Formats: sequence, C-alpha cells, structure tokens
Amino acid sequence: MDKKEENQQIALFRGNNIRKIIYQKEWWFSVVDVCGVLTESLDAGAYWRKLKQRLGEEYNEPVTVCHELKLLAPDGKMRKTDCANTEGIFRIVQSIPSPKAEPFKRWLAKVGYERMQEIENPELATKRTKLLYKLKGYPEDWIEKRIQGIAIREELTGEWQKRGAQEQKDYEILTNEIAQATFDLKPSEHKKIKGLKNENLRDHMGNLELVLTMLGETTTTEIHRTNNTQGVPRLKDDARVGGQIAGSARKQIEKKIGRPVVSSDNFLSDKKKKKL
Repeated sequence: MDKKEENQQIALFRGNNIRKIIYQKEWWFSVVDVCGVLTESLDAGAYWRKLKQRLGEEYNEPVTVCHELKLLAPDGKMRKTDCANTEGIFRIVQSIPSPKAEPFKRWLAKVGYERMQEIENPELATKRTKLLYKLKGYPEDWIEKRIQGIAIREELTGEWQKRGAQEQKDYEILTNEIAQATFDLKPSEHKKIKGLKNENLRDHMGNLELVLTMLGETTTTEIHRTNNTQGVPRLKDDARVGGQIAGSARKQIEKKIGRPVVSSDNFLSDKKKKKL
C-alpha cells in the first residue's frame, strides 16, 4: 500500500460513497462522486466533463480548484481523478442544480470542520478511527495494533518523503520491498490468499501479520535514520533489510507454532464472503 492509499477514505452522504484523500493536510473529494450524488446521473463522469468544460469557458474554475489525485477506482486500480478541497467543492456545487445541494453543503462543512479539529488535535483523528473500526465489529486488541501500525506507517512515509521519495510509484516500490521480504509475498499475492479485491489489506490482517508489518516498517525507519539514507535506490536497499529482519522473525514464529503466519482469514462480512 502506498502513502496515498493509506490516506484515503470513503465518506458517506445519505448512503452514497464519496472518495476523499488527504492532500496538503486537508480533505480533497472526488468531483465525479459529488456530481453523481447530487445529480443521480447514470454517467457522472460525462456530467462532470460537460460541467468542467462550461466552467472552464465561463470562469476558468476547474483550473484553479481541481487537482488530479490518484484514488482507488471500482476496478481496484489507483487512477487519476479530479479532486477539489472543501472550498473548491462548494464552488462546483453552486453550479449544479440539485435539491440536495444545500444539505450537501452542510455535510461538507461538517467534514471540513472535523478535519481542522484533527489538525489542531491529532488525538481526535485517532479516536474517530478507533470508533469506525469498532462500529465495523473489530476486536479491541486488534484495533489498538491497527492504530499503532498507522502511526508507524506515517512515520516511515515521512522519512521516505524527506529522503527522496516523491512519486506514488516510489512508495509502492518501497512498500512492496518490505512486504515481500517480510512475508515472501507481494501485497497483491497476500490479498489474493485472503480473498480480497478492492479492500485494504491491512484491515484484514491477523494480529501476527500486523505485528510483523510494524516490525518491518519500524526497523526500516531506524535503518534510514542510522544510515542517513538518501535517494530511492538506497531507500529500497534499507527497506529490503528491514523486511528481511521481520521475515526472519516470521520464520521463527512459524517454526514454533507449526503453521504459516499468513492465512486466508479476513474480516469480510458474511455477505461479501459468499460472493467470493
């Protein structure tokens, strides 16, 4: 999982999904998703293309309020999508005739305000994340590990950014290096074993899988700092070593417990499991 995928979520407005991602320390929302919610169009993408053309001709708006950011698409791939922050979405919504426009603006203001609160007090973000996992039925001990893993992941990606990782591809390469050395599996192979498609792999890891992931990433962070590593090629070498250390621990654990750490167990609902 790359840095951007870790920072994106699904927001719900009246039961409709709106993809959002943290960019420049604030939420940016998929404009196509917003158009779909407000217009109930069968082709929200076409609606947005026409609206964008009109706004561009009249006000030059999309140029100033939109950024192309990579979001998880329905086909499970990360694809560039027009996104706008809270202010930008407000301006776009004003150009969409819809009875849902006013309640949507109120909802959007609330989401934006909550993000401001989280920046001022990061503990609020942690509490909200814990609550979301709890509402989904995850056990308390698992939630604590997952939250700790998120913090470790953010610390690591922060080091990568400072030390030369700039593109999404850089984060993917480095993440895969740790994961493969830890589990002898690529993340895509790991997801396949668990029967996952578009779901977040870490949200379906067991306790040992989470702990070993944290070990590999924490070790990699410390190696970067000790070596003062710069540049993606050298970061990749460190990532491999960090993963190998976690992989060695995994092998010792498997020898003692007599079974693989990686399993097909997941937290999918029964309804989703039946579709696999």
